[in-house]
Amino acid sequence: EYVINKYGANQVAQIITYGTMAAKSSVRDAARVMNLSLPEADRLAKLLPDISLKKLFSFTEEELVNKLRNQDEVNNANELRRIAKGTDLQAQVLQRAQAIEGSVRNTGIHACGVIITPDDLTNFVPVATAKDSDMVCTQYDNSVAESAGLLKMDFLGLKTLTLIKHAVKNVKQRYGIDLDPDTFPIDDEKTYELFQRGETVGIFQYESPGMQKYLKDLKPTKFADLIAMNALYRPGPIEYIPSFIRRKHGEEEIVYDLADCEDNLKETYGITVYQEQVMLLSQRLSDFTKGDADTLRKAMGKKDRPTLDKMKPIFLERGKAKGHDVTKLEKIWKDWEAFASYAFNKSHSTCYAWVAYQTAYLKANYQAEYMASVLSNNMNDIKQVSFFMEECKRMGVEVLGPDINESNYAFTVNKEGAVRFGLGAIKGLGSAPIEAIIDERKNGNFKSIFDLTKRINLRICNKRAFESLAYAGGFDSFQNVHRAQYFAVDVNNRTFLESAVKYGASFQESQSSAQASMFGEATGTTMPEPQIPKCEEWSSIYKLNREKEVVGIFISGHPLDEFKVEIDSFCKGNVSLLNDLNLNLGKSFTIAAVVTGSENRNDRNGKPFCVLIIEDYGDSHRLFLFGENNLRYKHFGEPGTFIVIQGRIEISRKTKQPEISIGSIDLLQGFRDKKAKGINIRIPNRDLSFILIEAINEIINENIGNINLKFIVYDNIDGIEIEMPSRSIKVKPSNDLFKKLAKLGVEFSLN
Repeated sequence: EYVINKYGANQVAQIITYGTMAAKSSVRDAARVMNLSLPEADRLAKLLPDISLKKLFSFTEEELVNKLRNQDEVNNANELRRIAKGTDLQAQVLQRAQAIEGSVRNTGIHACGVIITPDDLTNFVPVATAKDSDMVCTQYDNSVAESAGLLKMDFLGLKTLTLIKHAVKNVKQRYGIDLDPDTFPIDDEKTYELFQRGETVGIFQYESPGMQKYLKDLKPTKFADLIAMNALYRPGPIEYIPSFIRRKHGEEEIVYDLADCEDNLKETYGITVYQEQVMLLSQRLSDFTKGDADTLRKAMGKKDRPTLDKMKPIFLERGKAKGHDVTKLEKIWKDWEAFASYAFNKSHSTCYAWVAYQTAYLKANYQAEYMASVLSNNMNDIKQVSFFMEECKRMGVEVLGPDINESNYAFTVNKEGAVRFGLGAIKGLGSAPIEAIIDERKNGNFKSIFDLTKRINLRICNKRAFESLAYAGGFDSFQNVHRAQYFAVDVNNRTFLESAVKYGASFQESQSSAQASMFGEATGTTMPEPQIPKCEEWSSIYKLNREKEVVGIFISGHPLDEFKVEIDSFCKGNVSLLNDLNLNLGKSFTIAAVVTGSENRNDRNGKPFCVLIIEDYGDSHRLFLFGENNLRYKHFGEPGTFIVIQGRIEISRKTKQPEISIGSIDLLQGFRDKKAKGINIRIPNRDLSFILIEAINEIINENIGNINLKFIVYDNIDGIEIEMPSRSIKVKPSNDLFKKLAKLGVEFSLN
């Protein structure tokens, strides 16, 4: 849109793409035209290995075996070659398919390529109309357009720019500050500290675990460090990163092949990182013209060996004429040739590093506003939402569930600085009801469920929308009503929520009738609000499961929270470990999880097996139970069952592939009593006081039981600790004990 407005629609075009017939589509198309039956055509296509028909029919047996290396594929290929030698319809189809393979089958539009011409398009390039687009497209495809000398731009959409825009908007809403990302100070201390700590989750280009590790080692202090890291962290140059880090910190000598290299390689500590450095050095060392230097850059980028071979003697001769040692010049050229396979463009890296710096600046200085934007931009990917909520927790930014009086469509930041869940993330609540809620809220917050149903447009906000809001906790701010009450059923078999909606509809109807009457007066009678039913609150697991149904994740807590002591004390590993067996080969694990579903099935031999769908705080996994494991553990398949799995990841004797070897599966309830032999209470010596000792003594006397008790008093500064096991008192590892110790701020663990 921008370039059309700037240059005119007659000077801007998209680029055509030509789809050609691959081997399988050639076979299917030829079969359709020649009336070969569908099952026969399907069989021929499925026999075809992943090579062209021309190669298939021209290869010798030895070439075919070397190319395919899979005996089944070789057998299929030989079957096709046999069919092709015949005279029947199948043979004719294969012969015709070979003739049409590679022909243009259809046209499309290049994903991001745009041509801009200095004058009317038709003076430079033939054009065609494009399906589903008002713009014309070139009849030259990508490679031809470039070689024809046309200016080709690639316009790529970048979600990060939207993310920055939303974060800036959040800051404006909360603080009234107009931030301009292009004027962020390039030397912000907080931002560099964030990079130095490797806290780059949600930071464009710098969020992978490997990058975080290198950033912690590098401790970047200037923008040039970020540009270099972005260019170096990719296959090839990644091996130079340790040396780059050592040189920055003065742990390795910075060596230049020639003194003249220093000016151009100083910022990257003597290591060639960018194509631009090669261009400038070729001009400095061997008097290459700017045009020659650019030709060298292109040849390196495209691994154009003939051009590089042609330019090498010129580089050596001119460098020698300038008085440089030929041996050193040879070494520099050899290094450049190796560098060619991963040469990176500094201007590209700088732009990426600047966008990354902008995101890091926002995260470092406006944590909640930035994370609200990150969550909003990943709202449709519930796994990502869960991942970024964990990052919020690590940062100390509170994420609150949806609220009818505070939430907008996307994630926002409230006055207290907590991130508020967006209504747009709730299933069953479309954009129209959300819009209606936000519009009506401008007239004042909703005071109760009745106030809401009286004011909201009930044709837009239907029963399902209200139910989704209640399940998600959207009505939790209404006083004296808990979630279970909204779904309590009265004598007419109607839920309280339905009664509230019916009440609101009747109220709105009476208001409309009064306005439509001759005198516009109300009848003077007010309808009584339905009685709020009394009922038990939902259990934690039931409430959280309903929440997860409509939001996709647990927001107000996690079902495993009540087993936190067991998990911290006895568990080793998590569910994500089971999703990457190769990486975790040889590891033993004890994993706590909640069963969210199960499937009972039969294998191809008719033998039964079970799949448990398990989940913990960070991930989910489908755990397959075969044979004896199926008989012993399939009863754990009831959704909402808390289990602890002990086992090991090892190589299977049958398949020789990594597999999960299950040692045991137990209920998490009771696991504490089964495993716990003692409790350790750790107290720093600076916190010791008679008041604390008395309080602990009182709690212990209320929980006398049968496991050992040990006190550990420690001094962090001198690194000293004293263990004091009790000989006379034993305790009961109850939730009451843990809650009261936690309330005192005392550190404890089971053993």
